[in-house]
Amino acid sequence: MQDEGESPESWEFAGWGVASKIDDLTLRDEGETHGHRLGEWASTAICGNDITSSCLYVSALCAAQAGIYAPLVLGLVAVILYFFRAVYAEVGSALPLNGGTYTLLLNSTNKRIAAAAAVLTLLSYVATAVISAGEASHYAHNLWSGLPVFGATLALLGLFALLNVIGISESAVVALGIFVFHIVTLITLTIACCWAISMDPQTLFDNFAVPSRRSFMSALFFGFAAAMLGISGFESSANFIEEQEKGVFPKTLRNMWVAVAVFNPLIALLALGMLPLADIQEVPPDLLAQMGLLSWGKVLRTWVSIDAVLVLSGAVLTSYVGVTGLVRRMALDNVLPQILLEKNRWRDTNHWIILGFFFVCCSIMVVTGGDVETLAGVYTISFLSVMALFAIGNMLLKSVRSRLPRETEASWPVVVVALAAVLLGLAGNVLLDPHYVQVFGGYFIVAGTIVAVMFLRIQLLRVLMFVVGSVADTFNRINSAVREEVRRVIEGINSQAVVYFTKGDDPAELNRAALYVLENEQTNRMIVVHAYDSEDRIPAGLAHHLSEIDRLYPHLRIDFMAVHGEFGPGLIGALSDRLGVPRNFMFIGTPGDRFPHRIEHLGGVRLIL
Repeated sequence: MQDEGESPESWEFAGWGVASKIDDLTLRDEGETHGHRLGEWASTAICGNDITSSCLYVSALCAAQAGIYAPLVLGLVAVILYFFRAVYAEVGSALPLNGGTYTLLLNSTNKRIAAAAAVLTLLSYVATAVISAGEASHYAHNLWSGLPVFGATLALLGLFALLNVIGISESAVVALGIFVFHIVTLITLTIACCWAISMDPQTLFDNFAVPSRRSFMSALFFGFAAAMLGISGFESSANFIEEQEKGVFPKTLRNMWVAVAVFNPLIALLALGMLPLADIQEVPPDLLAQMGLLSWGKVLRTWVSIDAVLVLSGAVLTSYVGVTGLVRRMALDNVLPQILLEKNRWRDTNHWIILGFFFVCCSIMVVTGGDVETLAGVYTISFLSVMALFAIGNMLLKSVRSRLPRETEASWPVVVVALAAVLLGLAGNVLLDPHYVQVFGGYFIVAGTIVAVMFLRIQLLRVLMFVVGSVADTFNRINSAVREEVRRVIEGINSQAVVYFTKGDDPAELNRAALYVLENEQTNRMIVVHAYDSEDRIPAGLAHHLSEIDRLYPHLRIDFMAVHGEFGPGLIGALSDRLGVPRNFMFIGTPGDRFPHRIEHLGGVRLIL
C-alpha cells in the first residue's frame, strides 16, 4: 500500500535495505606498483612543450597592450606563477590524482561544480589546439611561402585527429626530444639577438623613446591581462600526475616556472631590440622567426620555424590526449553521454571523443576566422577561469579536507594573491574585447547544456512520461510502450549502486553520506560497508542507525554490509569485483594523518565528507 507522501509511481520506491556479512572475500594483490612511471625530465617535457610554446606568440600579444613595458609585465606574471607553484604543489601532494581542477573540485565540493570546471577545461583544450595549430601553420609559412595558413591549420587539426583515432599518441621520448630542441633553439636565438643588439642598439633606444599609447597603470593592467596567456599549460602537469614518479610533480612545476621566468621577459626585451615597436604591436604570428632572420639570417629563421612547428604541433597533440582522458573520466562519472566511451574495433580508441573535439576545433576556427588575438582571448578566458577555480579548490581543500595528509602547504596569503591576480587578468581580458566573451560564452553554453542534460536526464524523462501520459486514449498502446521503456531506462540508471566505507556508527556522518548520494548520484541503492577484524568490534549501533536513515529516504535503499578483512586497496578491489561497483563509485570520509594508505593507491575512491 502506498504511504502518504510517497511518489505516485510505486516502482520508484527503492525498497528497504538489508544487512549482510561476507566472510570469504578473496583479496586481490593490488600492490603499490603502477608500472613504468615518468621521471623528472620526461614529465617536464610533456607539460613544458605546452607552456614554453607560448613564448612564440605571447611577447607580441603583451607588447600590443603594454608597449615597452612588456618585459616588465611578463616578469610580473612570472611572480604570480611562482605563487601558483605552491598552490598546485599542495593540491598535488594531498590529491595526487589525474584530472586537475575537475578531480580537485570533485573531491572537495560536488559533481555539478566539478562538471562546470571540466567544461572550462575542455574549452581551454579547444583553444590550445586551435591557436597552436594556427601558429604552427604561420611558422610553416616561412618554410613554404605558398602554404595557405587557414587551410593548413584545419589540415593539421585533422592530421592529429587521424593519428589519435588510429592510436598514435604522445611519446615521452619524442616529447623530451622536442623539448630539448626547443630550449636549445631559444638559447641560440637569445645569443644571436644579444649579439645583434650589442652591435646596433639603435632600434632598442628608438623603441624606448616612443611615447606610450596608454598611461603606465593602464599599460600594466591590460598588458598583464594579455601576458597571462604566457603561463597557459602550467596546469597540464596535474592532469597526468599519477603517471609521474613520486616527488616529480613539484619538480615539473619548478622547471616550468624557471623556463617561463627566464624566456618570456627576455624574448620580449630582445624583440624590442630587433624590431620597431609598431611592427611588434601588429602581433605578427611569426615574431621569433623574424627575430631570427634579423639576427642571423635565413638559417636561424628556418631553424626557429622548424622548432616552432614541432613544439606547437606537440601542443596540439597534448590537447587531443588531454581532452580524451578528461572526457572519458567525465563519461565514466555519468557527466557526459556514455556513447563517448565507445571504442572502435580496429584500433581500440575513443573515436567519438576525438572526432567531436576535431569538429569543435574546426568550428571555432571558422567562427573566429583564425584571428590570433580573438583565439588568444577565448583561450585566456577559459584558461584563467580554470586557474581561478583551482585556487578556489585549494581554499576548499584547506577548509573541508584539512585532515587530508599533504607534504607541502601554500599559505592563505599566497593563495589569495594568486586568485586575485588571476581574477584581475580575467577582468582585463573581458574589458579588452567583449567579443572574446561572446565567442567563449557561446561554446560554454553549448557544452554546459550537454552536461546539464546529463544531470537532469531523470527529471527530463519524467517530464516525457507526463507528456506521453497526457496523450489521447487513441495512443494508449504507444503511451504504455513508451512509459515502460522510459521506466526501464530510469531503472537502469538507478541500478548503479554506490559503496560508502565507514569506520564508525556516527548517525550524523552516515546521514551526511546518504544526503551526498541523494544530491550528487543518480542511483537508488547505497551499500554501507564496514571492514572488521573480529565480530565483537563491529559498531553496535551501526545497523540500527542505517535502518533509521533508510526509512528517512524512501527513494534510496541503504544496505549494510560487514566485510571481514583489513580496509585497503586489496579489499577495495576485491569488493569492487564482488559487487560489480566501479571504484570511482566508492566513497570514504577524509582520512586522518594516521591513515596507512596513500589516497592515490585506492584506485579512484572519492572523498565525500
